[in-house]
Amino acid sequence: MALTPFHIAVQVRDLAEARSFYGGVLGCPEGRSAPEWIDFDLYGHQFVCHLNAALGPRGRLDSHFNTVDRHGVPVPHCGVVLESSEWGRLVERLRQHSVEWVIEPTTRFAGTPGEQSTLFILDPTGNALEFKSFRNIAAQLFAR
Repeated sequence: MALTPFHIAVQVRDLAEARSFYGGVLGCPEGRSAPEWIDFDLYGHQFVCHLNAALGPRGRLDSHFNTVDRHGVPVPHCGVVLESSEWGRLVERLRQHSVEWVIEPTTRFAGTPGEQSTLFILDPTGNALEFKSFRNIAAQLFAR
């Protein structure tokens, strides 16, 4: 089955800050926008930042953390599965910027069918993002 793009919307405290992070740090092309939201192309997926002015300029969202493979994984989170080479380029890009790491680039579930390279970061508002890759996405993405 061919995958189709997903659509996800998150709240942000400041659109200029979101534009700088998603456009500048992550390198996501910007799509449509309005005074209350911005569409970004997140590796072919529609990622929308909606302004929540009630958060204020210093407001942050909080996540719950579940322990997975000895790491505190933020919940909720969203992200993208990338080809290994694209994931490596993203890691280098993030290292060149001041990102807030939740889990630095690592290998999880080593030696199992679900072995993956992964990293977790927070955007300036506190939205948790995961980027991961598998050696063979088709065979490993839903491996049991």
